[in-house]
Amino acid sequence: MFRLSKVLASGVATSIVAACLTVLGQSASAEAVPVTIPLTIKNSSGRSEPVYVYNLGTLLATGQQGWADANGTFHPWPVGGNPPTPAPDASIAGPANGQTKTIRMPKFSGRVYFSIGQKIVFKVSTGGLVQPAVQNASDPNRDILFNWSEYTLNDAGLWINSTQVDMFSAPYAVGVKAANGTVVNAGRLKPGGYNAVFSKLRSAGWGGLIQNRPDGTPLRALSPGHGIEAGGISAGVMNDYVNRVWNKYSSSTLTVTPFVNQPNTKYYGRVSGNVMNFTNSSGAVVTSFQKPDSDSIFGCYKLLDAPNDLVRGPISRTLCAGFNRSTLLTNPDQPDANGADFYRDAVTNHYSRIIHEQMADGKAYGFAFDDVGAHESLVHDGNPQEAFMTLEPFN
Repeated sequence: MFRLSKVLASGVATSIVAACLTVLGQSASAEAVPVTIPLTIKNSSGRSEPVYVYNLGTLLATGQQGWADANGTFHPWPVGGNPPTPAPDASIAGPANGQTKTIRMPKFSGRVYFSIGQKIVFKVSTGGLVQPAVQNASDPNRDILFNWSEYTLNDAGLWINSTQVDMFSAPYAVGVKAANGTVVNAGRLKPGGYNAVFSKLRSAGWGGLIQNRPDGTPLRALSPGHGIEAGGISAGVMNDYVNRVWNKYSSSTLTVTPFVNQPNTKYYGRVSGNVMNFTNSSGAVVTSFQKPDSDSIFGCYKLLDAPNDLVRGPISRTLCAGFNRSTLLTNPDQPDANGADFYRDAVTNHYSRIIHEQMADGKAYGFAFDDVGAHESLVHDGNPQEAFMTLEPFN
């Protein structure tokens, strides 16, 4: 799973793609992936302000945290302090509007940030790099327009996504070119989709997620978990749906089949009091979940924690997807992979619903486990020739 952390602890993967890679990388046949590959950044934003690019992450060969310059050369972060000290300027001058720029991506698990108009403020603590956390009003990046993509490049290939797990902001798309020359893209909004996300959030009563500049210009919409933290939406926004789910499965069974390639591996959930117990085919209880709160649902953590194991984690990710998409009442067999069934209850993750609606291909990372059923905005190739990031128009 992925949840933005202010401090990247050493050795901890920083992205959804990296979390998936534990399994994918082991099963994929290793190609001759070079030490670095080109990332071509195209600025189609229509904006005249300068663009700054940052390539930050963990070097997979050593587990060191650091940043890569435009040539793909790795630079480790210095030892930070408490309070955090300013990080070295890792910015790369990005392309002007209508132009492109190519940098090199090393074998990282990390992020490519970009900002428009101002550089991002990064600091280093004793625990590692301090990432922007704009749900906090005091964060120095609160009024800076920025966004990021997450990627992992290793011997099994490239995974790169367009993510909205933490926020929806400056629009961009990602892509990867295969050895045969074909390019697969993800993350492109529909025409007018950027402004539509903000207007539809307001119409849904979730306008409290939106952070504006002092002049009223929208900078971003926080994801609902961060929105709860910032006071933008109620901490109990999902309670009614959770109560109905708990009531339904007090007298019926929720069946979870977490692995597409293992249709006979099933777990059976029944509610007893404040707990949903899951049993295996032999009737033995394998894991239990306390009744989750809204933040646990939106973040797919806390009461819906998903360890990297073969039982609780897969069940939890399925529950998380079912709660966010509001499919648990309409389908007792989970996961429900049919997008037509998603977000149909009045109580749902409207943030994720609206973002998916505004994507050209309907795919997004609206919450951490949006990859359940392959509805995520992720591209992958085992022998990537080139990666792409396009800063998209705001209108």
